[in-house]
Amino acid sequence: ASGWVLFGTAEREMCGWVAMDWLSDLASWAWARHHNEWSWYIRPVFLIPYCWFAWRRRLAGMALTLLALLTSMFWFPAPDTPSPLAVEVLAAEKEYLLGPWTWWKLAIALLVPGTLVALALAFWKRSFAWGLVVVNTMVLAKVAWTFVFFSRDGALYHLIPAALGLVICNAVLGAAWWWSRRPKTSGPVARGGGVR
Repeated sequence: ASGWVLFGTAEREMCGWVAMDWLSDLASWAWARHHNEWSWYIRPVFLIPYCWFAWRRRLAGMALTLLALLTSMFWFPAPDTPSPLAVEVLAAEKEYLLGPWTWWKLAIALLVPGTLVALALAFWKRSFAWGLVVVNTMVLAKVAWTFVFFSRDGALYHLIPAALGLVICNAVLGAAWWWSRRPKTSGPVARGGGVR
C-alpha cells in the first residue's frame, strides 16, 4: 500500500511540474506577443463595447468584452524586432508585477476592478456624464502611473496609444451621448411643416 502511495505522490508531483512548465511557457509566449504594439492600441477601445453592453444591461456581453480585453495582449504575433522602447516599457511593467507587493501596490491593483465596476454602473444607470468621467479618469490614471514607474522616454512612448485610445473613446461615447439627447419625433412630420 505504501508503494502505491509513493507512486501516487510522485505522479502528482510530476503532473504539478508539467503544469508549471506549461504555464511558464504560456506566459512567455503571451508576453512575447504583447510586444506587438497593436495590442497596446486596441486595448483602450474595448471600453466602448463594455459601455454599450452596460447601457443595454447585458452581463454576458460585458463579461465577453472583459475576456477579450484580457486576452488581447496575445492576439497579434510577436514582432521579429520589437521597438527598444517597447522592450523597456514591458520590462519595467514586468519588474513592477513580479516585485514585492506592498499595501499601496495592492491598493493600486484594486483600482482596476473598482473603476470597471464604476464604469459599468454609470452606463447601467444611463449616465453618459459620469461614464465619461470614469473613462477619462481610468486612462489618465494609467498614464500617470507610467510616468511614475517607467522612464520618461518609456512613459512618453506609452502615451501615444493611450492618448489615441482616449480620443476614440471620448469621440464615440460623446457622439452616442449626443445621439441619445437628440429631439425625438412622435410621428411623421406633416408636409410643409417641421419639428419645432
